[in-house]
Amino acid sequence: MTDTLGYKNVTLSNPYLTKAIAASKKKTDKIDAKILADLLRGGYIAECYVPDKKIVQQRQLVRYRKKLVQWRTAVKNSIHGILLQEGVKIPGVTFTEIYCKRLKALDDYRIDGFLRQINYLNLQIEDINSKVYAAVKVNPDALLIKSIPGIGNYSSLVIASEIADIQRFNNSHKLCAYAGVVPSVRNSADTIHHGSITKRGSMTLRWVLTECIHTHAIHAKNSDITKFYNRIKKKRGSSKAAVAGASKILRVIYWMLKERREFVQNYS
Repeated sequence: MTDTLGYKNVTLSNPYLTKAIAASKKKTDKIDAKILADLLRGGYIAECYVPDKKIVQQRQLVRYRKKLVQWRTAVKNSIHGILLQEGVKIPGVTFTEIYCKRLKALDDYRIDGFLRQINYLNLQIEDINSKVYAAVKVNPDALLIKSIPGIGNYSSLVIASEIADIQRFNNSHKLCAYAGVVPSVRNSADTIHHGSITKRGSMTLRWVLTECIHTHAIHAKNSDITKFYNRIKKKRGSSKAAVAGASKILRVIYWMLKERREFVQNYS
């Protein structure tokens, strides 16, 4: 690869793993550049994976949709705040057509403005949903992941775009480490301490997996993953079960993508 200055073989360094610069007490751009050059020459640079343009576009698409949903949730929460402040209770399922009519009947300019924002965001989300659906149809990895009960178009595209190329992971544990759903390990002499999950790597992948395990447990009550999730939930609680289930479902996805096969509920 050649950049605008004519230099070839540009390497993208992982700043978290390149500790020589962070440990240096004397820091300037010139010194940092020299340290990086020396590390690269000696083969000690921890490189970052650079996805192709198509993967980048898919990531931008699903992350933009996530941001739109977050904005819509914030607006809805603002309406709930006004109702709480005014001591108004509206029965029924929130933000259905009937519920919104009752909100408009309050004749509050703030609520009316927020409802217009929600309508606009709904149109934006619907448009993005159609783009996500079109992207999934031409993405073989997303189609395989979608065969897992509880994982729809959006979640499958998030997972597929965050993983990008399954061949860059030598085993399922490394994929789980990339998602940050493996326990941290501290080794002192003959003693090994296992702590909470590392939370390193793709935050988006970790988030969507913890969402997917809940929906999977609802839609596939008898799958091996759901049984595993329920066992952990009974022993250690919902939050730990969600993380363990996310790791489990990601390991299943690893082998699905490696072996190019659809989801199987039970192996026994």
